Amino acid sequence: MTVLSPPPPGPSRQAAVPAKGQAHAPLHAGRADPTRLMMMLFFIGGMTLCSIWVMRPFLPATIWAATIVVAVWPLVLKLQKLLGGSRVLAVTIMTIIVVVLFVVPFWLAVTTILNHIDALVGLAHAAVAFRLPAPPHWAGDIPVIGDKVREVWEKFQGEGLSTVLPSTTPYIGSAAQWILGSIGSFGRLLLQFILTTVIVAIMSTHGEAGANLATQFGYRLGGDRGEQMVVLAGRAIRAVALGVMLTSLADAVIGGIGLMIAGVPLATLLTAVMFIFCVAQVGPGIVLIPADIWMFVSGQYVMGAVLLVVTIVAIAVDNLMRPLLIRKEANLPMLLVLVGVLGGLAAFGLIGLFIGPAVLAVSYTMLRAWIAEEARPGAPALPPDPLAVAPDPAIDP
Repeated sequence: MTVLSPPPPGPSRQAAVPAKGQAHAPLHAGRADPTRLMMMLFFIGGMTLCSIWVMRPFLPATIWAATIVVAVWPLVLKLQKLLGGSRVLAVTIMTIIVVVLFVVPFWLAVTTILNHIDALVGLAHAAVAFRLPAPPHWAGDIPVIGDKVREVWEKFQGEGLSTVLPSTTPYIGSAAQWILGSIGSFGRLLLQFILTTVIVAIMSTHGEAGANLATQFGYRLGGDRGEQMVVLAGRAIRAVALGVMLTSLADAVIGGIGLMIAGVPLATLLTAVMFIFCVAQVGPGIVLIPADIWMFVSGQYVMGAVLLVVTIVAIAVDNLMRPLLIRKEANLPMLLVLVGVLGGLAAFGLIGLFIGPAVLAVSYTMLRAWIAEEARPGAPALPPDPLAVAPDPAIDP
């Protein structure tokens, strides 16, 4: 006889009911909820856009101030050490230095240009209407190249800018209007400069907190590599700020002194224009070379020779000092800096001359480091790694 065993006892209805005080398990436990994830992303994205919209009037000044603080932060720490650990004195002195080196040059250049806008327009028209006179008697006596110089001079004798560069002349007025429109109004510039100075002082006072927040954010995104990219971004900002600003100041000072010594009319206005062009990565030659030509054509040969020497020195400083300062902190292509200057001017106005290169430098260095992290075997060699520079013990961990 076969003995049938009773079936295994099933779960009782009472056992399926959670005990009193025990929380019910969520229905979506153990699996992703795409609707919930999408709603979270929409909420975070919406709050981010709203925050940017609210901060939009202050973004140019804030970004410029952050760029300046990152550039001068090692000097703040050294000043604090020399002043017996007083952060207030160090920040006060550094704010004054920042105003003198970063804010005042821009302010003087822009106000000079705006106050002499009629003279600047007249100078542009005079340049277009200029006609090359007969070659001087000494042109053919120059050793080796004298005959060639006289031949070329006579070829263009009586011709002007509209004849030599016919395709560019119609766009001179449009380019000038675009640049002046990008610079903005006098009151808006004054407000931006004041906001920048105040934000620089606040950020310098709480520099460690900002640095810790940035590094923690980078670590949260990418671990150790993300934190390293934040340090790299800071060095890229410092490279652009010091390379562009200090070189432009040196070029403007050298060129301005040369213009004043040579007795060129409107030397102050030309120095302001030259400073803006240097920040825009055009260089001092666009102002000094025409001024030098005018000196020789007008018969002032001695002062023309002096200005020619100054022109050579200024162009040499521009071509040597800027790459040296930039590549000291990060390996950045100069074309990137030029594109950042022009794009920043169009997007943010005058302050964008500073913001644009810094933003592109950060994006380029972070993207370059991310690509180099897992390069495909056998792939062509990439440009030098932006991390391949000597670390700065004052700021790098």
